[in-house]
Parts: sequence; structure tokens; C-alpha cells
Amino acid sequence: MGFSRKVLDEVSKIPRGEVVSYSELARRAGNPRAARAVGRILNGNKKPVVVPCHRVVKKDGTVGGYSRGVAKKIKLLKSEGIKIARTGGKWKIKI
Repeated sequence: MGFSRKVLDEVSKIPRGEVVSYSELARRAGNPRAARAVGRILNGNKKPVVVPCHRVVKKDGTVGGYSRGVAKKIKLLKSEGIKIARTGGKWKIKI
């Protein structure tokens, strides 16, 4: 199984209402140094309903990008009960 498939499989395992960082997802997929590659793979996700890539955030807790727009990502995360606040001009997950 290739790295892209592993990434998408791991994203599919993230439960509703939880988030994982790009770097943690890279680790789970077998290449802990490939956080940027994870971002590129998720950007090309053609099945966002099946593969919930909106649940992947930056390791510093900021929301990060989303192929359908950051506003959509924030809306999806909030709908799952994730608390998000704007801090220093960036959207950040509240723990």
C-alpha cells in the first residue's frame, strides 16, 4: 500500500469531534517527516464525506488549510463540537 493510501486510510479513522495534526497523521501513515506531503495528499481528496480531511490541523493547533476553504473547514469542525477561537489573527482549536 502506498503512502497516499495509508494517509487516506488513517484520516478515515479519525472519530467525529476529534482532530489530528498533519505531523501525527504522517507518523501514523509510516513517515513521520512527511507532514507537508500529507497536506498535499489531503488537498487532492476527492471524497471529503468518506475521508474527513477537515479533521486534520496544524500541530500548533491552528486550523490550517482546506481545499473547500478555511471557512468551510471551521464550520465543519464546529458542527462536530470542536471549539475554535480567533487568536492573533489565526483560527485555533481550543482545548
